[in-house]
Formats: sequence, C-alpha cells, structure tokens
Amino acid sequence: MGKFEDLEVWKRSARLSADLFKMLYSIKDYGFRDQVTRAGLSIPSNIAEGYERLSNKEKSNFLNQYSDINPQELPATALDTRGALPDCPGRVYRA
Repeated sequence: MGKFEDLEVWKRSARLSADLFKMLYSIKDYGFRDQVTRAGLSIPSNIAEGYERLSNKEKSNFLNQYSDINPQELPATALDTRGALPDCPGRVYRA
C-alpha cells in the first residue's frame, strides 16, 4: 500500500489549497480569507487522515463521509473570482 501523497485526489486537493492561499493572500477581509483557506486545507487533511485508517471499509467510509463536505464550504467567489474580490487577481481554478 502506498502513501496518501501518491493519491491523485490528494495531490489535486493540495494544489487547490495552495492556490487558495496564494489567491487570497492580500485580501483584507481576514475572516473571509481565513474561513476559505481553512476549508481548503481541510480537504487534503481529511484525505490524509482517512487514508491512515486501518481497514479498506473504514477508509472508504471516512473519505465518503468527510471529504465531500468541505468543498461545499468554499464560497463560489473563492473558486471563481474574476475580479469579484478586491485586491484579488481573477482566476478560475481548474483541478
């Protein structure tokens, strides 16, 4: 069995998290910025935690239950800003 870092879904979610940090770095609305970056960071974290579960059934249940929740926490403007946020370069995220 490999490492969670080898999973394509983890790699993509880690890139999303890094892109969110870069994209929102200069946003002055700290509450918004922190909420979005925390939500983005929780996705690869949940995948890593679920991967460390002992049985395949337990891993599957964990990943199905938790990893699908967090993307719904990300406001649409964080993923597709196109200038909608001040001081934030427009960018459409493509995983």
